[in-house]
Amino acid sequence: MNQTVGPRQAQRLRTRRALLDAALSLLEEQNLGSLGLREVTRAAGVATTAFYRHFPDVEELGIALVDEALENLQEGISSIFDSSGIAAQRIDQAVDLMAGLVRAYPAHLRFIVRERHGGVRRVREAVAGRLDGFARGMAENLAADPLGAGWSPADLLMLARLYVDHMVMTASAYLAAALEGNAWADVTDTARRQLRLIHAGRLNWAGAHGA
Repeated sequence: MNQTVGPRQAQRLRTRRALLDAALSLLEEQNLGSLGLREVTRAAGVATTAFYRHFPDVEELGIALVDEALENLQEGISSIFDSSGIAAQRIDQAVDLMAGLVRAYPAHLRFIVRERHGGVRRVREAVAGRLDGFARGMAENLAADPLGAGWSPADLLMLARLYVDHMVMTASAYLAAALEGNAWADVTDTARRQLRLIHAGRLNWAGAHGA
């Protein structure tokens, strides 16, 4: 199959990227519910008609941003839970990954943190749905781990959702902290300690969850 992108398709991709980047930039100062279509197209430097070739409305653009924002998070965390190694190493890897993602994609993660409980229902539902799908995939990984022996599917999903919530909470804490210095280091230390506490509870839960 010919994978060459022609000039017209390349232009379409550039326009779509410009719209997404413009929206992300504008969303640094406002939420999606207050974002106007003309505002986005003006910032992107494209005609309003060009917007409709990519998205039917601003909400669909927001859903595209949700998918884009969560893709790297899902791939990175899944790779950690798929890997071998002692718990402390995997905890450190998970926190370091979140720190790296916040540094690399602050606007994307700020958008997710804000819109997870924001005012645009379809986007809020998209965030919840993607995170829940992420948690369900993680629960399958946890079931294959020897520590998952004897756990019910419901309890594995509960643990996976706890991990996902912790990752989002950690991203929010990093975004609120300075990129360097004590504030950033404090977030890292707290996130690691919280994950170690979750892990300690995991080690003791299998014998207690049926009580």
